[in-house]
Amino acid sequence: MRLIRFRVGGGEPRVGVLDGVTVTEFAAVDTLAELLALPLDGIREACASPGGAVFAGDEARLLAPIDGRTEVWAAGVTYERSRTARMAESEQSADIYDRVYAAARPELFFKSAAWRVSGPGQPVSVREDSTIDVPEPELAVVLNAAGAVAGYTICNDMSSRSIEGENPLYLPQAKIYLGGCAVGPWIVPAWEVPDPYALTIELTISRNGAAVWEGSASTGALHRKLGELASYLFRADDFPAGVILSTGTSVVPDLPFTLEAGDEVHIRISDIGHLINPVVRGKPAIVLAWIHRRNPRVCRRFSEKVPSELG
Repeated sequence: MRLIRFRVGGGEPRVGVLDGVTVTEFAAVDTLAELLALPLDGIREACASPGGAVFAGDEARLLAPIDGRTEVWAAGVTYERSRTARMAESEQSADIYDRVYAAARPELFFKSAAWRVSGPGQPVSVREDSTIDVPEPELAVVLNAAGAVAGYTICNDMSSRSIEGENPLYLPQAKIYLGGCAVGPWIVPAWEVPDPYALTIELTISRNGAAVWEGSASTGALHRKLGELASYLFRADDFPAGVILSTGTSVVPDLPFTLEAGDEVHIRISDIGHLINPVVRGKPAIVLAWIHRRNPRVCRRFSEKVPSELG
């Protein structure tokens, strides 16, 4: 069973359950945000009996499994590999990451509002004012409004290593920008994942049809428990539409590797799925992609008028 947000033809986004080769729309809720506002038992009951229209799986075009007021947050330096990578890119303040890794309080930061999140097959971007940029493949925990684990998905926590490496206080600029977050392809309910600490995370970056970087790791190396991260996130904040919490990366390309426009990022997590996103560079390119997502005809007119700005 997979919880999905999808579109049929040119219609409005819908939410439902993908089970085998069919999709059943939810009858009682219109958005995933409404679903995540329910208690865990209510979510499970809704998934067991969606009750809405039924579609063939190939009719449903998958969208990012997030909507409404649901947010994406992220945890940092939760794997030893991440600590090592952050220390390598931040020569003048490397000890900060060492202290965060060992501290009682985890690093948590806002990543994206729902409307900014790219879904499966949709582009992610790198900033024009950055020189070293990488994807960060992460297991993401889907929490309901009460902070209970409702499911799991994949997050590509795009990161500018050059901006954050210059100064740790630049973290928001390195992490939060249009095209800087992708989630999907769906949500796997928590009760269908026996052990979230026994998942394999694989990252492949393709360029011109060939892999230019590959790596893998296990969630068994996660330094902090998922419940601990969730409890800190909810300690002094409220998420009435639930929240997606990305739990940190352990697969980091070595310096000086950087993404380029035209690359394709593949993230696979066992028992969860496969998220694919092409890469563009700069705000004009990602804005054009967003326009195209909503209205291809307007996109063509826009690109004809300002081709020099779009590269």
